Amino acid sequence: MGWLLSVVIIFGWSRRAAQGPADAIVVLGAAHYGGRPSPVLRARLDHALALWKSGRAERMLLTGGRRDGDLISEAAAGRRYLVRRGVPSTAILLESDGRTSLESIEGTARLLQAWRDSLPPDVRAKLSKRPSVLLVSDPFHMLRLDVLARLHGLRPLPSPTRTSPISANRAVAIEYMLRESIALPTDVALTLWLMFTGGSASVPPTR
Repeated sequence: MGWLLSVVIIFGWSRRAAQGPADAIVVLGAAHYGGRPSPVLRARLDHALALWKSGRAERMLLTGGRRDGDLISEAAAGRRYLVRRGVPSTAILLESDGRTSLESIEGTARLLQAWRDSLPPDVRAKLSKRPSVLLVSDPFHMLRLDVLARLHGLRPLPSPTRTSPISANRAVAIEYMLRESIALPTDVALTLWLMFTGGSASVPPTR
């Protein structure tokens, strides 16, 4: 019954879309082919681009590391795509080490904290202690990202893309939601364990 309830909640959360501005638009990575975004990644980037053009946030944060055989990271492929469509490279932050959702959200929180620390004290004092983030991914992904973002000190605003090939295929979308029902408690348990032990899902980059 608990598992069935989690599936229902994941489905319900996938239909939410927050309104209002945020400190940053966070785009979860997906595959690319030699620097060319896959249809799934392209749908997320196009959605983020529309949010940025509408003034919902001044900056974007792209996540996604390198898979085996990749010459560049998913985040770097996303930046190339967005810059070609008019987004200044100065408006884009990259979290290019995370290879899982948990690693990406942890890295996102670390990058946004570093950005806040770089601001003048008078500017920083006017900001909320919890950076607000518009989370862009496929609908099935929204609940897990929301929970992970809250656990890492962020204020999440869901903004799922509805144009992904995953969303267009109901059977595939249901399959991903069923996977999420396992991934969600697994990531939450791991996050709580890492917080308790002082560990990290990924090693911070040294470069």
